[in-house]
Amino acid sequence: MSSTVAVVDYGMGNLRSVAKAIEHVATNDRVLVTANAADIAAADRVVVPGQGAMPDCMRELEARGLRDAVVEAAAQKPFLGICVGLQMLFGHAEEGDVHGLGILPGRVPRFPHEKMVAADGSRLKVPHMGWNEVRQRPHPLWAGIADDARFYFVHSYYVAPAEPELTAGTTTYGIPFTSAVTRDNIFAVQFHSEKSARDGLALIATFMRWNP
Repeated sequence: MSSTVAVVDYGMGNLRSVAKAIEHVATNDRVLVTANAADIAAADRVVVPGQGAMPDCMRELEARGLRDAVVEAAAQKPFLGICVGLQMLFGHAEEGDVHGLGILPGRVPRFPHEKMVAADGSRLKVPHMGWNEVRQRPHPLWAGIADDARFYFVHSYYVAPAEPELTAGTTTYGIPFTSAVTRDNIFAVQFHSEKSARDGLALIATFMRWNP
């Protein structure tokens, strides 16, 4: 049976790439890129992408009247957050000293300059940009994806969940950090699944069939 997935448009996401990735793997489903709260409420699944600065993302979400719709979706239907769409689920973010949605307990710090050292002693640049491995914790959305598979990242901040059981995947860049989280109907990733080739598409395809 086909379903409708709402890709939330608050002016800050890589919307076309995300929508195209979903359309590629879920050919029988309806993909709706929308800034309408009623569309989000009516959808069977919701994807919240995001790129750019956290203060800008939160401001645009509020300005477009979408905050409540996103919070409600995260409470009751399959929900996928991507990049800033992951970070906004948490509380205080160091970037711009702004507060996220507070759906999940934790904070969003910046990569610490003093820890940005590779194994060979060379300096690591921030933002963390490029392909990196994700060490999985068991979850249905990793189906068919090898542990330590590589995904594409672009970020200077990362989530630090207050509850360890929220972590569904970890990555190392100078320090180990949480690169995927889950709780109930929520799954969210720091990497760009829509830019992560076969494994990224596999995760999106599994999300489109996931019934938590």
